[in-house]
Amino acid sequence: MTEESSVTVTELIEKMNLINHTPEIDTDKILIKDPNMNRPAVQLTGFFEHFDAARIQICGNVEYAYIANMHTEEENIQIFDKLFSYKIPCLIFCRSLVPYDFIIEAGKRHGVPILTDCEETTSEFVHEVVRWLHVQLAPCISIHAVLVDVYGEGVLIMGDSGIGKSEAALELIKRGHRLVSDDVVEIKKVSDETLVGTAPEITRHFIELRGIGIIDVKSMYGVECVKQTQTIDLVINLEEWDKDANYDRLGMEDRYVEFLGNKVVSHSIPIRPGRNIAIIVESAAVNHRQKKMGYNAAQEMYNRVTRNIEKNTKK
Repeated sequence: MTEESSVTVTELIEKMNLINHTPEIDTDKILIKDPNMNRPAVQLTGFFEHFDAARIQICGNVEYAYIANMHTEEENIQIFDKLFSYKIPCLIFCRSLVPYDFIIEAGKRHGVPILTDCEETTSEFVHEVVRWLHVQLAPCISIHAVLVDVYGEGVLIMGDSGIGKSEAALELIKRGHRLVSDDVVEIKKVSDETLVGTAPEITRHFIELRGIGIIDVKSMYGVECVKQTQTIDLVINLEEWDKDANYDRLGMEDRYVEFLGNKVVSHSIPIRPGRNIAIIVESAAVNHRQKKMGYNAAQEMYNRVTRNIEKNTKK
């Protein structure tokens, strides 16, 4: 089930080092759910049709000058009272512009935080905030799996409970790869092409090994063996060996699994005694990277076989 994400104005203030001119307002209770931002233009003239009040409102040099020169203070007070009556998340002045006193007072009356940033240009600030919000507010699901960074490829290892996902992750860590999450992976769709996985705060850097218990990977193997987030590039599904199953032996066609509407290449790996899962995962990651770089080993073998058949046919 997809989780609805939100960010508090307090988190925005802390992330972007904003100055709060209305500290009386409890910003912990004000939620931001729309990653896009709006620069009020026609709204400053009193036109509010199709106004999207869920977005953060931004004022730069142009809006600041307009407020100062185009209306009397009484008219401005009426306009901002109406603007703030829509319960916007907050109003931010860029370029370290000092908000007018009547705007701060209107913000206090309506419970709308009035904030200012550092000396960034308005476009730079908007770009940075939108990028951050798109990640924080991306659609999110939690699945039972292990996520490991293998040669820069994010490998999501799935399978039934107890099949050996954590043990495979531990072996990969010992071989120099990095753990992102064990047991539960939170997946966010940050774009139509990209899925990003991370660990819940409570289980971050921990692995559960049946018969031993919980181990702290960061403490045991060092900080270089863990990672906070990782794009998901490949899915490895571990399953019990079935002698009657028809497993892919050539890999000519990719198979996919879907998360949040995005497709990810998937391989089913049968488990039986004697198979080194860590080495298989490494090989799958390298092979996937080769395919992204334009080389397909299965296709190359097929081409060789085809050429050899043609050569023998001509004799």
